[in-house]
Amino acid sequence: MESILDADILIVDDNRDLLRLLREQLTSAGYRNLRTAKSCALAREAFEAKRPELMILDINLPDGDGFTLFRSLRAQADIPALFLSARDADADRLFGLGLGADDYLTKPFEIAELISRVNAQARRNKNSKNNNRIRKGPYTLDSERGILFKKNRPIHLTASEFLIFKKLIEVDGKIVSRKELFACFGGEGNESSKALDMHISSLRSKL
Repeated sequence: MESILDADILIVDDNRDLLRLLREQLTSAGYRNLRTAKSCALAREAFEAKRPELMILDINLPDGDGFTLFRSLRAQADIPALFLSARDADADRLFGLGLGADDYLTKPFEIAELISRVNAQARRNKNSKNNNRIRKGPYTLDSERGILFKKNRPIHLTASEFLIFKKLIEVDGKIVSRKELFACFGGEGNESSKALDMHISSLRSKL
Protein backbone atom coordinates (compact mmCIF):
# COMPACT_ATOMS: atom_id res chain seq x y z
CA MET A 1 0.00 0.00 0.00
CA GLU A 2 1.35 3.40 -0.97
CA SER A 3 2.55 5.51 1.96
CA ILE A 4 2.46 9.30 2.28
CA LEU A 5 6.26 9.03 2.49
CA ASP A 6 6.26 7.98 -1.19
CA ALA A 7 4.86 11.38 -2.22
CA ASP A 8 6.90 13.17 -4.90
CA ILE A 9 7.71 16.60 -3.44
CA LEU A 10 9.13 19.54 -5.40
CA ILE A 11 10.84 22.22 -3.26
CA VAL A 12 11.50 25.61 -4.89
CA ASP A 13 13.80 28.12 -3.14
CA ASP A 14 16.86 30.12 -4.22
CA ASN A 15 18.67 29.56 -0.91
CA ARG A 16 21.02 26.58 -1.36
CA ASP A 17 21.52 26.13 2.39
CA LEU A 18 17.78 26.07 3.02
CA LEU A 19 17.23 23.58 0.19
CA ARG A 20 19.87 21.31 1.69
CA LEU A 21 18.30 21.65 5.15
CA LEU A 22 14.82 20.86 3.88
CA ARG A 23 16.06 17.85 1.93
CA GLU A 24 17.94 16.53 4.96
CA GLN A 25 15.06 17.04 7.38
CA LEU A 26 12.36 15.63 5.13
CA THR A 27 14.59 12.66 4.32
CA SER A 28 15.10 12.10 8.05
CA ALA A 29 11.32 12.22 8.44
CA GLY A 30 11.09 9.35 5.94
CA TYR A 31 10.26 11.07 2.65
CA ARG A 32 11.95 9.32 -0.24
CA ASN A 33 11.10 11.31 -3.39
CA LEU A 34 12.39 14.87 -3.03
CA ARG A 35 13.37 17.22 -5.84
CA THR A 36 14.63 20.80 -5.61
CA ALA A 37 14.80 23.85 -7.90
CA LYS A 38 16.44 27.24 -7.35
CA SER A 39 14.42 29.30 -9.86
CA CYS A 40 11.09 29.52 -11.65
CA ALA A 41 12.65 28.20 -14.86
CA LEU A 42 14.14 25.15 -13.13
CA ALA A 43 10.90 24.55 -11.27
CA ARG A 44 8.96 24.50 -14.54
CA GLU A 45 11.46 22.06 -16.04
CA ALA A 46 11.13 19.76 -13.04
CA PHE A 47 7.35 20.05 -13.15
CA GLU A 48 7.20 19.16 -16.85
CA ALA A 49 9.60 16.25 -16.39
CA LYS A 50 7.33 14.77 -13.72
CA ARG A 51 4.27 16.21 -12.06
CA PRO A 52 4.91 16.36 -8.29
CA GLU A 53 2.31 15.40 -5.71
CA LEU A 54 3.16 18.33 -3.43
CA MET A 55 5.00 21.63 -3.95
CA ILE A 56 6.81 23.78 -1.37
CA LEU A 57 7.33 27.24 -2.88
CA ASP A 58 9.28 30.33 -1.92
CA ILE A 59 7.88 33.66 -3.17
CA ASN A 60 10.99 35.74 -3.88
CA LEU A 61 12.85 33.93 -6.66
CA PRO A 62 15.66 35.24 -8.91
CA ASP A 63 13.66 35.07 -12.14
CA GLY A 64 10.15 35.76 -10.93
CA ASP A 65 7.88 35.26 -7.95
CA GLY A 66 6.33 32.19 -6.42
CA PHE A 67 2.80 33.54 -6.76
CA THR A 68 3.06 33.75 -10.54
CA LEU A 69 4.86 30.40 -10.70
CA PHE A 70 2.17 28.74 -8.62
CA ARG A 71 -0.61 30.21 -10.73
CA SER A 72 0.94 28.89 -13.97
CA LEU A 73 1.65 25.42 -12.57
CA ARG A 74 -1.73 25.11 -10.89
CA ALA A 75 -3.40 25.88 -14.23
CA GLN A 76 -1.83 22.67 -15.56
CA ALA A 77 -2.57 20.39 -12.61
CA ASP A 78 -4.39 20.74 -9.30
CA ILE A 79 -1.43 19.89 -7.05
CA PRO A 80 -1.31 20.74 -3.33
CA ALA A 81 1.12 23.57 -2.54
CA LEU A 82 2.61 25.14 0.57
CA PHE A 83 4.18 28.60 0.42
CA LEU A 84 7.32 28.94 2.57
CA SER A 85 8.38 32.57 2.63
CA ALA A 86 9.96 35.38 4.66
CA ARG A 87 7.05 37.58 3.58
CA ASP A 88 4.93 37.49 6.73
CA ALA A 89 2.41 40.23 6.02
CA ASP A 90 -1.21 39.19 6.31
CA ALA A 91 -1.80 40.54 2.80
CA ASP A 92 0.78 38.13 1.34
CA ARG A 93 -0.60 35.20 3.28
CA LEU A 94 -4.17 35.94 2.23
CA PHE A 95 -3.11 36.50 -1.38
CA GLY A 96 -1.28 33.16 -1.52
CA LEU A 97 -4.18 31.27 0.02
CA GLY A 98 -6.57 33.16 -2.24
CA LEU A 99 -4.72 31.84 -5.27
CA GLY A 100 -5.56 28.34 -4.09
CA ALA A 101 -2.48 27.38 -2.07
CA ASP A 102 -3.20 24.81 0.64
CA ASP A 103 -0.95 26.32 3.32
CA TYR A 104 1.40 29.23 4.06
CA LEU A 105 4.30 29.12 6.52
CA THR A 106 6.60 32.05 7.25
CA LYS A 107 10.38 32.04 7.77
CA PRO A 108 11.95 31.51 10.20
CA PHE A 109 10.04 28.36 10.99
CA GLU A 110 10.26 25.31 13.21
CA ILE A 111 11.28 22.16 11.34
CA ALA A 112 8.78 20.11 13.32
CA GLU A 113 5.94 22.41 12.24
CA LEU A 114 6.97 22.25 8.58
CA ILE A 115 7.11 18.45 8.65
CA SER A 116 3.72 18.36 10.37
CA ARG A 117 2.19 20.52 7.65
CA VAL A 118 3.83 18.50 4.87
CA ASN A 119 2.49 15.31 6.47
CA ALA A 120 -1.00 16.81 6.58
CA GLN A 121 -0.95 17.79 2.90
CA ALA A 122 0.55 14.47 1.78
CA ARG A 123 -2.07 12.59 3.80
CA ARG A 124 -4.88 14.71 2.39
CA ASN A 125 -3.66 14.08 -1.16
CA LYS A 126 -3.39 10.33 -0.54
CA ASN A 127 -6.90 10.20 0.93
CA SER A 128 -8.23 12.06 -2.10
CA LYS A 129 -6.72 9.41 -4.38
CA ASN A 130 -8.11 6.60 -2.25
CA ASN A 131 -11.56 8.17 -2.52
CA ASN A 132 -11.42 7.78 -6.31
CA ARG A 133 -11.56 11.53 -6.88
CA ILE A 134 -9.26 12.90 -9.58
CA ARG A 135 -8.68 16.68 -9.67
CA LYS A 136 -7.42 18.51 -12.75
CA GLY A 137 -7.62 22.30 -12.92
CA PRO A 138 -11.24 23.29 -12.26
CA TYR A 139 -12.46 19.71 -12.81
CA THR A 140 -13.04 16.93 -10.28
CA LEU A 141 -13.83 13.45 -11.53
CA ASP A 142 -15.62 11.19 -9.07
CA SER A 143 -15.00 7.73 -10.50
CA GLU A 144 -16.99 5.94 -7.82
CA ARG A 145 -20.20 7.86 -8.54
CA GLY A 146 -19.49 8.50 -12.22
CA ILE A 147 -19.89 12.29 -11.91
CA LEU A 148 -17.78 15.15 -13.28
CA PHE A 149 -17.72 18.49 -11.47
CA LYS A 150 -16.43 21.85 -12.67
CA LYS A 151 -15.86 24.15 -9.69
CA ASN A 152 -18.38 22.05 -7.71
CA ARG A 153 -20.98 22.28 -10.49
CA PRO A 154 -21.97 18.88 -11.92
CA ILE A 155 -21.60 18.36 -15.67
CA HIS A 156 -23.88 15.68 -17.06
CA LEU A 157 -21.93 13.28 -19.27
CA THR A 158 -22.97 10.09 -20.97
CA ALA A 159 -21.20 6.93 -19.84
CA SER A 160 -18.97 6.97 -22.93
CA GLU A 161 -18.08 10.66 -22.48
CA PHE A 162 -17.23 10.03 -18.85
CA LEU A 163 -14.88 7.14 -19.71
CA ILE A 164 -13.14 9.17 -22.43
CA PHE A 165 -12.62 12.14 -20.11
CA LYS A 166 -11.36 9.83 -17.35
CA LYS A 167 -8.78 8.38 -19.75
CA LEU A 168 -7.58 11.86 -20.78
CA ILE A 169 -7.19 12.96 -17.16
CA GLU A 170 -5.34 9.79 -16.17
CA VAL A 171 -2.67 10.16 -18.88
CA ASP A 172 -2.06 13.73 -17.62
CA GLY A 173 -1.29 15.53 -20.88
CA LYS A 174 0.32 12.63 -22.75
CA ILE A 175 -0.72 11.79 -26.30
CA VAL A 176 -3.50 9.21 -26.59
CA SER A 177 -4.22 7.36 -29.83
CA ARG A 178 -7.68 7.05 -31.31
CA LYS A 179 -7.44 3.32 -30.71
CA GLU A 180 -6.89 3.86 -26.99
CA LEU A 181 -9.77 6.31 -26.73
CA PHE A 182 -12.06 4.04 -28.71
CA ALA A 183 -11.24 1.17 -26.36
CA CYS A 184 -12.40 3.26 -23.40
CA PHE A 185 -16.06 2.91 -24.20
CA GLY A 186 -16.03 -0.33 -26.23
CA GLY A 187 -18.01 1.08 -29.12
CA GLU A 188 -18.93 -0.88 -32.18
CA GLY A 189 -16.76 -0.75 -35.29
CA ASN A 190 -13.16 0.44 -34.99
CA GLU A 191 -11.10 3.50 -34.09
CA SER A 192 -11.84 5.14 -37.45
CA SER A 193 -15.55 5.12 -36.61
CA LYS A 194 -17.37 8.44 -36.50
CA ALA A 195 -18.76 7.43 -33.10
CA LEU A 196 -15.57 8.54 -31.37
CA ASP A 197 -15.65 11.92 -33.10
CA MET A 198 -19.25 12.39 -32.03
CA HIS A 199 -18.45 11.59 -28.39
CA ILE A 200 -15.48 13.96 -28.32
CA SER A 201 -17.43 16.74 -30.01
CA SER A 202 -20.22 16.43 -27.45
CA LEU A 203 -17.72 16.27 -24.59
CA ARG A 204 -15.98 19.45 -25.77
CA SER A 205 -19.23 21.37 -25.96
CA LYS A 206 -20.19 20.32 -22.43
CA LEU A 207 -16.81 21.27 -20.99
